[in-house]
Amino acid sequence: MKNVSPPTQDPDQEDRSTSATKFEWDFSVSAVVSSSVAGGNISDTLGVVEVNSSGNLFATGGIARKIRVYSLNSLLSSSRLEATLFDHATACHYCICTPAKLSSLKWKPGSGSQVMGSADYDGVVTEYDLETKMPVYERDEHSGRRVWSMDYSHWDPVVGASGADDGTMQMWDPRHDGGKCVAKVVLGSPVCCVEFSPFGGALVAVGCADRKAYVYDVRKIVDPVAVFDGHQRTVSYTRFLDDHTVVTSGTDGCLKMWDIEKQHMIRTYKGHTNQRRFVGLSIWRNQGLIGCGSESNQLFVYDKRWGEPIWVHGFEPEGGRRYEDGFVSSICWSQEGEDECTLVGGGFDGVVKIFSGKRKPLT
Repeated sequence: MKNVSPPTQDPDQEDRSTSATKFEWDFSVSAVVSSSVAGGNISDTLGVVEVNSSGNLFATGGIARKIRVYSLNSLLSSSRLEATLFDHATACHYCICTPAKLSSLKWKPGSGSQVMGSADYDGVVTEYDLETKMPVYERDEHSGRRVWSMDYSHWDPVVGASGADDGTMQMWDPRHDGGKCVAKVVLGSPVCCVEFSPFGGALVAVGCADRKAYVYDVRKIVDPVAVFDGHQRTVSYTRFLDDHTVVTSGTDGCLKMWDIEKQHMIRTYKGHTNQRRFVGLSIWRNQGLIGCGSESNQLFVYDKRWGEPIWVHGFEPEGGRRYEDGFVSSICWSQEGEDECTLVGGGFDGVVKIFSGKRKPLT
């Protein structure tokens, strides 16, 4: 585990706060879920980790063509005193085999964590009933091109959106057979991420291989309400920080925070390594903490107020083998808590680590 030293502030960019304030959080590893087979393999790479809205379950998916669902509460309650190592086979609550490699998972809002959407490398979006473990809806409208991302709106009725290598972002209604397309945006370059505003508004953010991110109002989707042009390479992730701010991640090795209304870049976050892979991006919106993976096989946590990381953790096992090409491939915060937080991260070798954070008491 590595705790970074307080970075030097840039007065033109950073808030004028004390260095001590930057390190007001303590993080620790609470649990590790790994395979009983020694040594990682690229076939185990996790492409996505998703925590449900209640913060009691999380799911993983990736190259292994399996949706694995875990009880986050059970793993944490078994690790009260010290970090505990679990095996996937025993820790997994249940598993669903899928026909293709998975790139994206989302718990469907309003389903009581009983329905999960997935996107895969064969260009298909599928909904699964987690009680029966059977698909209940399937959509194949991206010409067989890899779907990198899917998401659900947070209003009723719930609609979905997906972005793919065919250069389109499509919105669809899962109540209709075949998923009637309700809106389509042709961007011309592979779409790497779509995310609806989690605050219930009408906005959807899109990250694209043309090095730009876009925000659309779904009520009038002909033209974007904002275009963020500042990354030097592909924009791989877009995440809403609040209803007027978006954070983007690019394969230029930086994160950027944007003001939607002013279309102005607020801050750049640097420290992690990202040149060619999806490494995950997640925001704990309660306290404005940003997490991402890295091609240095480390997990980084940033505070929205400062451009340099406040905490860094290596994924290599203690005393274990170090992988030159190792990388952290997916992460997700639980949105529960105020002074305590939970972050789940997944690696290229299928290892899952659960981190707990606590705000330091004021002295």
